[in-house]
Amino acid sequence: MKKTWRWFGKKDKITLSMLRQISVEGIVTALHNIPNGEVWDLESILDLKQYIEDAGLEWSVVESLPVSEAIKYAGSNRDKLIDNYIVSLENLGKAGIKTVCYNFMPVIDWIRTDLNYKWEDGTSSLFFDKIKFAYFDCMILKRNNAENNYTEEELKKVYALDKTITQEEKDALIDTIIVKTQGFINGNIKEGDQNPVAIFKSLLALYDGIGRNTLRENMKYFLERIMPVCEKYGINMCVHPDDPPYQMLGLPRIVTSEEDIEWILKAVDNPHNGLTFCAGSLSSGCQNDVPKLAQKFASRTRFIHLRSTEILEGGNFIEAPHLEGRGHLIDLVRIFEKEDTSLPMRVDHGRLMLDDEKNGYNPGYSFYGRMYALAQMDGVIETVKNEIKENII
Repeated sequence: MKKTWRWFGKKDKITLSMLRQISVEGIVTALHNIPNGEVWDLESILDLKQYIEDAGLEWSVVESLPVSEAIKYAGSNRDKLIDNYIVSLENLGKAGIKTVCYNFMPVIDWIRTDLNYKWEDGTSSLFFDKIKFAYFDCMILKRNNAENNYTEEELKKVYALDKTITQEEKDALIDTIIVKTQGFINGNIKEGDQNPVAIFKSLLALYDGIGRNTLRENMKYFLERIMPVCEKYGINMCVHPDDPPYQMLGLPRIVTSEEDIEWILKAVDNPHNGLTFCAGSLSSGCQNDVPKLAQKFASRTRFIHLRSTEILEGGNFIEAPHLEGRGHLIDLVRIFEKEDTSLPMRVDHGRLMLDDEKNGYNPGYSFYGRMYALAQMDGVIETVKNEIKENII
């Protein structure tokens, strides 16, 4: 596997020279300054590519070239936005960048309720608390019929929480769910926006009446439109699984399971329509056997996120250590190394440790925590390579 690292551009506090020193080979990044739906011009792409190469690295993967909401819900300007997307892909192809990670999650990207959940050893990680999320959904967002998505026992806990939660805790929950985890990745809501809850509710309303089948057909339409330019330039589109991989907030989610992935790959059966195999996202759904999915979809996997989660009682889940949890990352390395030794992978959602917390890194994207995880995975990869060489596996 090629060891890559998600980097947020020239203003990232983690510099490319730092990454060279810890054995990173490729960079995963995007033109984060360009608003969703606008064209990525060739000059800007080449400028960033050259900046990365001057540091002795390569731009291995685009993550992400965002898919605008109107493409997902089929708004009146869908075709214009897809036209812009095609031009951006064409410019990436001209620049020689061949792998594009994207997602098709409506409104909201990855969802957590705690960004600094403390472990006994003093480190911290991302955490999803279902009752806190239900509280946000029912009592803060006040989504119509939200209570129907939760059990009676869960709602009792929500109402009990309502009696003790402080305004400061409510504000932190809003900030975590719809601002901090979204804004730095070309999200619909960013730091400093006034009344983010109202903005969020207006975005949810765009999907009124849109179910899973409609969203699937909209995704198929999008993929069919962009495949010709992908074929022309050899660009691999790699859809990222939904995180977490189940229905939330009344929104349809369509990349949650084996059946979903199979539908997408067959609906547009083109080798350039591929998968980002995110072990963390997939492992947070109890329906998913992650090694089994890796084995089944290895031939259409174009990019790998190596992280793991552990599902806890009550529907909670936590980012697990990279050598533990339901992601079974050692098994995945064995599967993917046998499939293609050049696949780009990046470790993901490292813990906050040592000086990470005081440096203000983007949530899930610590330096020391990810460096530690990269070292673990580097050792696993080298061990697996030796196993393959010695015909042990």
